[in-house]
Parts: sequence; structure tokens; C-alpha cells
Amino acid sequence: MIRRSFLAASALSLLCAALPAAAQSPVVIKFSHVVAKDTPKGLAADYFADLVAKRSGGKLKVEVYPNSQLYKDGEEMEALQLGSVQMLAPSLAKFGPLGVPDFEAFDLPFIFDDYAELHKVTQGPIGKALFRKLEPKGIVGLAYWDNAFKDFSANKPLKTPADFKGLKMRIQSSKVLDSQMRALGVNPQVMAFSEVYQALSTGVVDGTENPPSNFYTQKMHEVQKFMLRSQHGYLGYAVIVNKKFWDGLPADQRKILDEAMVEATKYANDIAKKKNDEDVEAVRKSGKTTIIVPTAAERLELKKAMAKVHKEHAGRIGAELLQSIYKETGFDPDKL
Repeated sequence: MIRRSFLAASALSLLCAALPAAAQSPVVIKFSHVVAKDTPKGLAADYFADLVAKRSGGKLKVEVYPNSQLYKDGEEMEALQLGSVQMLAPSLAKFGPLGVPDFEAFDLPFIFDDYAELHKVTQGPIGKALFRKLEPKGIVGLAYWDNAFKDFSANKPLKTPADFKGLKMRIQSSKVLDSQMRALGVNPQVMAFSEVYQALSTGVVDGTENPPSNFYTQKMHEVQKFMLRSQHGYLGYAVIVNKKFWDGLPADQRKILDEAMVEATKYANDIAKKKNDEDVEAVRKSGKTTIIVPTAAERLELKKAMAKVHKEHAGRIGAELLQSIYKETGFDPDKL
């Protein structure tokens, strides 16, 4: 009898000891993205994960999966909506196919001349209003992260609109980017980011557009002879989270994530410019890709050739939204 009571007491003691450990199991947040770890987005995602681990005392754990380890860029949005992953940082072009074409304003060529103009939009009321449009899709927007302005690349020199005619060039799935390429006489090819290097190396496509960091880290300089520093369009990301998951978190945990995201966003945007500048130099030093810097006149010619894309998509994106962006940036396609 005494032995049975002792065993029962021991079992109860072990159970009680196990309860706190179980209660302290971290909330796991799977953060999937499609680029390399050493890109601005990859570095910022890891920085965010480290901040969350420290500030939550281990109660929250962000697991980062880079380089399409879990999902390709054509698959990850559905995975988020289904709850298979909790967090993504897709490029802004991904929201058009989701049914929110307002975000394709960011794809319009030459809509931003510099980061100061861009941040008036992403860090102001316009950026917040755009995020609210994602909530009916089961998505909460947390932050905008910069990558950089994009450059064209190909295996022939590109300077003027005439140089683009007849080329096959990879784009993300975006009606605006499709029109941008067609305005230059290009045959656009929608393709997952993870497939681009192979397509370039085998000649399935002739060229593409990328920020320098993506161009270099994906080794596209090995299969592209020329890069035009056109800086014609912006590539940025929205850090988003599954709404059901987010709303189910305790308020104190959401606060930790929000505060870590503010700091990670500053880090992301600071490192983006530095990293892209370094990668331009790395491409140059490789000797495999010739970098062409357009003159002011050549860049203006490209601007004029693509200005009509703004008018073509004003109805889809929203004329009122575009006018509010133009007011912030000073851009006017009618004056080119």
C-alpha cells in the first residue's frame, strides 16, 4: 500500500514537472521566402528571427526557410492562406494575381526616382491603406522591405528601346510588367524566380530584370553578358502574416513581433542599398558581365517609351491611387 502511494506520488510529481515545460513550448512561426540567405531580404528575415527569439525569451520562434526550400514563389501565397506557413515576404507584384491589383502601382516603370519618394508612399498613409485591402484575403501586412531598383540584363548591349526589340525576357506574374516589356518590343515570359538561372543558361529566355543583389546572388552574371543600370522599376517586398494565426496570438506576443518588425524593417532598408551597391561592384569585378550606365538622354528615352504603361493600367490599379502617389513623388507621365 505504501509502495503504491509512493509510486502514485512520484508519477504526480513527474507530471507536474512536465507541465511547465509543455506550457513553455514556443509558438513556431514558419517564415518562407524564395531568395538566398545573403540577399537583403534573406538577411533581414534572419535578423527578425533573432530579435524575436531574444525579446520573447524563447516563447516565439521564427523558423526561416530561404531559397524556395518550402515553396516556390508561385506556391507560397496559397500556402500562407492555407496556414501551411505563417509568414512570407513576397514581392509586391504577387498581390495582383491574388486579386488586389492596387499593389501593381509599385511595378509601374519610373514611378519612383529614389528611396525618399518611395518611402513617402510605403511608410505613409498610402502604404497602410494598401495593407488594409489584403485583410479580406486572410492576410495581415506588417511592413514594406526594400530590395532595390531593377536593372535590365541580356546577352547583348541594351541602351535604347530599339535594343530590346524581339528579346524574350523573364518577368514575375504581373500585368504591368507584361505591358512594360511589350512597350519595349519584348516578348515577356512569366517564370518562377528559382527557374531563372537555368532558363538564362539554356537560352529559354534572353534576359531579365533584377536588383543587383538578386542578379549576383543567383549567379546570373555567369550567364548574362550585359547589365543596363536602368533602375527603371522598384522591387520591394511586403512582410505578411496569416490573419487567422495573427489574430489568435495574445496581444503581448503581437506587440513583441510588431516591435521587432519595426527594427528589422530599418535594418532591411539600410542594408538593401549597401548590399546592392556591393553586388554591383562584385558583378563588375567578376569580369563576366559588362555594366552599362545609361546617359541622362538614354534614360529619358526609356522613360518615354514606357510612360504609356501608366495610362494603360490606371483603370485596373485605380486612377485615384495613382494620382495620390504622383502627388507624393512629383512624377507626371503626361509631361514626358
